[in-house]
Amino acid sequence: MRSHLLNDTTAEHYRRSVTQGVERVAAKLATTDRPFTGITVDALAPRIDAIDLDRPLHDTTAVLDELEDVYLRDAVYFHHPRYLAHLNCPVVIPAVLGEAVLSAVNSSLDTWDQSAGGTLIERKLIDWTTGRIGLGPAADGVFTSGGTQSNLQALLLAREEAKTDDLTRLRVFASEVSHFSVQKSAKLLGLGPDAVVPIPVDHDKRMQTVALAHELARAAEAGLVPMAVVATAGTTDFGSIDPLPEIARLCEQYGTWMHVDAAYGCGLLASLKHRDRIDGIERADSVTVDYHKSFFQPVSSSALLVRDAVTLRHATYHAEYLNPRRMVTERIPNQVDKSLQTTRRFDALKLWMTLRVMGADGIGRLFDEVCELAAEGWKLLAADPRFDVVVEPSLSTLVFRYIPAAVTDPAEIDRANLYARKALFASGDAVVAGTKVAGRHYLKFTLLNPKTTTADITAVLDLIAGHAEQYLGESLDRAS
Repeated sequence: MRSHLLNDTTAEHYRRSVTQGVERVAAKLATTDRPFTGITVDALAPRIDAIDLDRPLHDTTAVLDELEDVYLRDAVYFHHPRYLAHLNCPVVIPAVLGEAVLSAVNSSLDTWDQSAGGTLIERKLIDWTTGRIGLGPAADGVFTSGGTQSNLQALLLAREEAKTDDLTRLRVFASEVSHFSVQKSAKLLGLGPDAVVPIPVDHDKRMQTVALAHELARAAEAGLVPMAVVATAGTTDFGSIDPLPEIARLCEQYGTWMHVDAAYGCGLLASLKHRDRIDGIERADSVTVDYHKSFFQPVSSSALLVRDAVTLRHATYHAEYLNPRRMVTERIPNQVDKSLQTTRRFDALKLWMTLRVMGADGIGRLFDEVCELAAEGWKLLAADPRFDVVVEPSLSTLVFRYIPAAVTDPAEIDRANLYARKALFASGDAVVAGTKVAGRHYLKFTLLNPKTTTADITAVLDLIAGHAEQYLGESLDRAS
């Protein structure tokens, strides 16, 4: 069994095995003609259930053949131009190369004596990102597993900076369309059930700062502590960007921590055309970025950035066996001092490789392309009488609803849109997402693939309309 350990004596075995795997994936990418096969749970589950994990195949080729049957054939492929559903981007090749390197070397980024250069590369990328944001010379941060973890840590820091032992008095203000991780984080942090105050949004799905000002004042008058305001730069459903300068002004007025969840909108940090859409982000106390959303990185590649490095002390604990206090005075850089995680992958290497091969402008051009595609898609939807589109995009998301001319019952229209989404997924021809707006079912395109064209958008809209019309026709037949 030692022949399977990666070391100096097995380097050739490693090369052959990884090459076999890469060739399989490359073949799938080259021949995949739709984003999904339409496989159902009931069809796929028995194949996996039938595998006896206690009886290994002892052969890489046989295992890859089996993997083809249980995974590769039916995977959802985000690189396909008609995958239009969630915040999943196609990935750039330099980042995939970085993934291969970091997996094999397997550095752990918690302490210097487990990572060395990896620690310094991550710190350099943190400095690069805080510089792009404009957080100032005292800024710092750490890579995380994703936006949910970043938001949790940001609110942990905000809670500790609020300096009160009465957690029931703490309040967090976020727009009514902010990410669910805000509410989840509040619960994990031991805040009360009413801790998160939802702020109404305007027609463009942006936080109403008049309403925020009212709620901040009301909380202060009631003796509550405005712990944090979470502004969103790219909401999950709409890609909307809250008015950051106005929110920053209110946070300064009330002495409230300002966190910007830019998990989606962080691609604008590299944009050559639209960086001004997140003006005001430089005034935040903390910022969430997900490089694996809009920097075209493989999952996971994310970070939490803070204006004042000192605030990261709230996540610091020292253990004699890992990061004893003496290491601080010895100036040994241990990233675990900043992180909620201990053992942690060298995910920063993927972004490093991307910047060194493509440059920030290369990433920015790709993100600008999908933003411009969304603008064209909005024009198509706005001009198409079959659809109601909710809001003009700030990033690359389109939320819309099929509206049949002959049907006026909103519940029946809901069912038609739900059916169309499910039928489209079952066909494998395209994958779209769904959400609710004002209690009604809508469909969603999240456009993160520069290879997607307006022709793809038009074709998928026609497919949606066709499935919806089929449902409505069958519904009328049943009713008659």
